[in-house]
Amino acid sequence: MLYDLVFRSVFRRMDPELAHHLGMTAIRVLGSRPIAPVVRRFAAPDPRLETTALGRTFPTPFGVAAGFDKNAVGVRGVDALGFGHVEIGTVTAIPQPGNERPRLFRLVADRGLLNRMGFNNEGARAAARRIARLRRRGAVVGANIGKSRVVAVEDATADYVRSARALAPVADYLAVNVSSPNTPGLRGLQAVETLRPLLEAVRDASGGTPLLVKIAPDLPDDEVAAIAHLAVDLGLDGLIATNTTISRDGLATPQGEVERMGAGGVSGPPVKARSLEVLRLVREAAPDPSFCVISVGGVETGADVRERLDAGATLVQGYTGFIYRGPLWAREINRALAA
Repeated sequence: MLYDLVFRSVFRRMDPELAHHLGMTAIRVLGSRPIAPVVRRFAAPDPRLETTALGRTFPTPFGVAAGFDKNAVGVRGVDALGFGHVEIGTVTAIPQPGNERPRLFRLVADRGLLNRMGFNNEGARAAARRIARLRRRGAVVGANIGKSRVVAVEDATADYVRSARALAPVADYLAVNVSSPNTPGLRGLQAVETLRPLLEAVRDASGGTPLLVKIAPDLPDDEVAAIAHLAVDLGLDGLIATNTTISRDGLATPQGEVERMGAGGVSGPPVKARSLEVLRLVREAAPDPSFCVISVGGVETGADVRERLDAGATLVQGYTGFIYRGPLWAREINRALAA
């Protein structure tokens, strides 16, 4: 495959973050007015894949997870490539540069990534302006919101509310990210006693915009079930399972190499098994099909997506597979699903 050759000979030798920026530039070109209609005709999902969730119609259940398009700059191109939705972000109320570089690493032997990006983004208001300009284009856009790094954990609720108020009027749904391992203190917000008032406040600030919460794969089973029960109790519209993992178990990449990379969350196939387990736990705790469960983590093939749907997922997302599969990834998965 041509992309495999390009990846091995060019992108693999390039700094991962630089490669991502170059890739995003190409995606923006694909989304430009003269080119997007041509790309869309080639990559459009089979109409039989249409999925209704969160009060929206998704052209396919397969979409792009948060982290790929942090600032809502590549939505049109991603949509043209055949993805059913784009979750932008993670976005914070206060613009921030993220952690120091290097902060993104390839685990090639595992077809995975390790990142400690730290919510680098241009802020909720900038993202809201861009999403507003997309409203007439038809793409389904979710907005993933997180805590600004300069805001103390005890003030996190007000910070999330600021982002929700900026993005709820323009996004198709909001996702509250309390599970990234790369913002100090953030994962502590997953404790039910802390999470309840936060989600209540964001829910009230979001108006009628569907609201979901995104959790980590590293939670014990009972805490996964407790958060799912909480989401149902609060009248949230769904839950996203899962974020990246802090576990390093079972990696094919040499231990010394991983240690040199340092802290961060691992994505791709290394999180696949646990992500599927968490999906099943969530669906067991929240069996009502109207409660939207978005499964993400280690999804790479059409068979992977089908497995998540069969396990109870309403929608499925991917990100790391884009790096290893290339721009035709969504088309390949959609064709497999339709078959």
